Amino acid sequence: MTESVLDNSSHDYLQVLLDSLSYARDRNYIGYDKHDGMSSKIRRSLPADNRWLNLCFQESVKRAPVNLRPLSLVEPRPNPKGLSLFLMANYSAHQLTGEQTYRSEANALAERIIEHGSDTYSGFAIGHSHELQGLHGKTPAGVPGIVQTSYGVKALLRLSNKNEQYQEIAASGSDFLENDLDPVQANPGIKVKYNPTDSGESYTLNANAVAARMLVDLYACIGDERYKSMATDILEYVASHQQPIGGWKYTDPPSASHLSMDNYHNGFIIESFLRYQELIDSNAFADVVDQAIEFYRTELYDDNGAPHWDEQKPYPRDVHAAAQGILVFTYSGNREFAREIVDWTLDNLYAGQGQFYYQKQKWFTKRFTLMRWCQAWMTYALSEFLRQRDEELSTEG
Repeated sequence: MTESVLDNSSHDYLQVLLDSLSYARDRNYIGYDKHDGMSSKIRRSLPADNRWLNLCFQESVKRAPVNLRPLSLVEPRPNPKGLSLFLMANYSAHQLTGEQTYRSEANALAERIIEHGSDTYSGFAIGHSHELQGLHGKTPAGVPGIVQTSYGVKALLRLSNKNEQYQEIAASGSDFLENDLDPVQANPGIKVKYNPTDSGESYTLNANAVAARMLVDLYACIGDERYKSMATDILEYVASHQQPIGGWKYTDPPSASHLSMDNYHNGFIIESFLRYQELIDSNAFADVVDQAIEFYRTELYDDNGAPHWDEQKPYPRDVHAAAQGILVFTYSGNREFAREIVDWTLDNLYAGQGQFYYQKQKWFTKRFTLMRWCQAWMTYALSEFLRQRDEELSTEG
């Protein structure tokens, strides 16, 4: 691809990235999150701790067309996974601009991520800063999960060439996976829990894929063959659950979740296979990846880059889905379509001055901002898009 094709846009992508990082930095990377209704001071003041009452607070703020969090006295908090995404975006901004401010921000964020690490479980592990209420139980704040932890590991590894301590802490994330997420034999491969409190009656497929990607990242940095072997086994398990259409249901078995083949979770899975191909074996899982990318492109995106919610419904068009699509198509080499998604997002979910909105519904847009869900994901996606563009242009030059 040529620079003229990639830059054929009215948007200044780098400036949007830097403005978005400034928006988050000015707020100390603290804000509202998608599932944070349980941190409402009103809910916490009530004498009863009832599942249905908890779900009422959590789901009402999540689903409302306007932001009910200020009225519900939901407490803005930092999110460790969001901090991880911001770290990587700042690090890339340093590479893109040469400005030391962004490297300093990345270093400061690394320390904050480490501070959020759980001391209850094996090794490095992070979770959400707020409680989560499910139909079958409640997950307390701070209980770590493999998806959150994997991004913390990935972020710390970005800085590991300058700080051996970060590499050691990141490597201990594998201890959390192996000791607390109960890896068990599947047919084929190995499967792991999403978090230590899971019952083991069902397994989250995208979480398993992300666990494998974490091990691939560790293998690339450290070279321990054990990481490579376990990553391969987990991806064998995930691959075996690909649907004939090319996507993945949310859980194994599918009946354990109301989610179908939704956008960003399928994007997590595809990204994990692409990372395995990039760092371990370029020919591995070739048919799986080809079919998955075809499904992702044709069933989960319009030609203009607008993301679908899942294979059945186009709405809501979610900013996180857009960000994940930018990442997947950037990594898969289809940067022209990644740019289409960037442009669609900037035309439809960008408020200007670095601020991204949450979702576009059919008849209205949710014009409020969630720090991790909107800002962290879009800064990370833009930073990866720009970093790889510059690397490609540098190679061509």
